[in-house]
Amino acid sequence: MTERIYSTDAYISEMTAAVLASDPGDGRVLLDRTVFYPGGGGQPIDRGSLWVGDDRLDVVRVTQDSDGVWHWLDGALPGVGTRVEGRIDWDRRYLLMRTHTAMHALCGVVWDWFRSPVTGGNMEPGHGRLDFELPDWDPENRTPLEEALNAAIARRLPIHVSFMPREDADQDPSLIRTKVNLIPPSVRTIRVIDIVGLDRQADGGTHVGSTAEVGRVKITKIQSKGRGFRRIRVALEETGT
Repeated sequence: MTERIYSTDAYISEMTAAVLASDPGDGRVLLDRTVFYPGGGGQPIDRGSLWVGDDRLDVVRVTQDSDGVWHWLDGALPGVGTRVEGRIDWDRRYLLMRTHTAMHALCGVVWDWFRSPVTGGNMEPGHGRLDFELPDWDPENRTPLEEALNAAIARRLPIHVSFMPREDADQDPSLIRTKVNLIPPSVRTIRVIDIVGLDRQADGGTHVGSTAEVGRVKITKIQSKGRGFRRIRVALEETGT
């Protein structure tokens, strides 16, 4: 199994690792530890490179399975047992961390106002969208919602990461803020992201350590997605739409 460094400390951007397995036919290697987030929950994969000595190999794809985290490489694959150095595109990762936390903050505010679950979501660095079931939505809610979101972020709330057994998590339905529980039954340990006092839910992605790092957020668009459903698009203010 791969040690998923990103899961416990999202601020680590480099690592040394060993190749556990190599799949030349598919152009990928399995590492014993990694800082590369393999995507999921609407957050895209990390970009970056591995080095074998002075040779740079760009990481073009990352996924995870029951064996661990696989890295697809642009170039000749290092053999099993080879020591490699890895480095992610930190600026992009940090922007994604801020974006992801902003979206959880939005989820917390919407939940506080409407008790409405998320029905879908996606993000890119600096902007993203969440879909909600909002049968009582009023267009006049847009400005107050944006103000409430930024007020919550401005509280400089700490963000804690913890882990709990699946059996315990299943007894706490508040951890699932999506319309349907999307966590596969095979996952036996649940990672929990807690924006203290605002939003606490099961989540595998990367986040900043405090809402103070997010900055101001703008609601750029609210779209109807059918009767009673709304898509809310947000952007970190300095990145635009």
